[in-house]
Amino acid sequence: MAFRLRGVAAKMTREKGLRAHSSARQLTVLGSCGAFPEPGRACSGFAIDWDGYRLVLDLGYATLPRLLAHWPDGAVDAVAVTHEHPDHCIDLHGLFRQRYYGAPSEPRLPLYCPPGVLDRLTGLEPDVDLTTVFDPHPLPGRYQVGPFELTGVTLPHFVPTAGIRLQAGPAALAYSGDTGPDPALAELGRDTDLFIIEATDRSGETERPTRNLLTSAEAGRSGRQAGTRRLMLTHFWPGNDRAASIATATAEFGAPVLAATEGLTIQFES
Repeated sequence: MAFRLRGVAAKMTREKGLRAHSSARQLTVLGSCGAFPEPGRACSGFAIDWDGYRLVLDLGYATLPRLLAHWPDGAVDAVAVTHEHPDHCIDLHGLFRQRYYGAPSEPRLPLYCPPGVLDRLTGLEPDVDLTTVFDPHPLPGRYQVGPFELTGVTLPHFVPTAGIRLQAGPAALAYSGDTGPDPALAELGRDTDLFIIEATDRSGETERPTRNLLTSAEAGRSGRQAGTRRLMLTHFWPGNDRAASIATATAEFGAPVLAATEGLTIQFES
């Protein structure tokens, strides 16, 4: 067992040296469901490859196996999590175990998230200090993360939540996480190359006295107000008609809208 675990760490180190020369700039969808994963799908998660740097946005239910299929060496440079709900963060605990047992000699992994994320995960394994693997940095806030300026912006949800904007030179992408309607959404995604917005479309959402989730129409409108060049919907409520959500968002956005689909990869210009 010990020999195998040392092998995992050695492989991560070798692969990190090789990918330093990569020129790929892309985002891959790990999961697209809200609340719980539908069969064959996963909850919220995205893997970003940027000139050899690897950043993960959210790690909800069933995303870790997809992450390890996408990056078989398991090497990650940083993780950013929008909030503590398990459909956005639960597989972060699996990543903790993968590094704790499989690559204990690796440096601590930078983790950008609201404080409630680690509080929530500590309840799963209270006898182990999660900061032996993770180097936490609180959101909202602004940080230099590899090639990105990462900005976390407060958005309305049931728990403290940060929408995330990544800027690398002239290129920019943004991710809403979960949110209700808010003017900050337009600023978060202003003039981005890709804006990923949740479109839960949960029944009765617009009648709730306090709004903490979006409809697909509101997602499309927010994308238009932000002036993003590409809009992608995510966080589809299980059982919803995704095609109908895309059609509704397209009517508001005024241009074709992408649907987050597990395995979908979006390329960015180098």
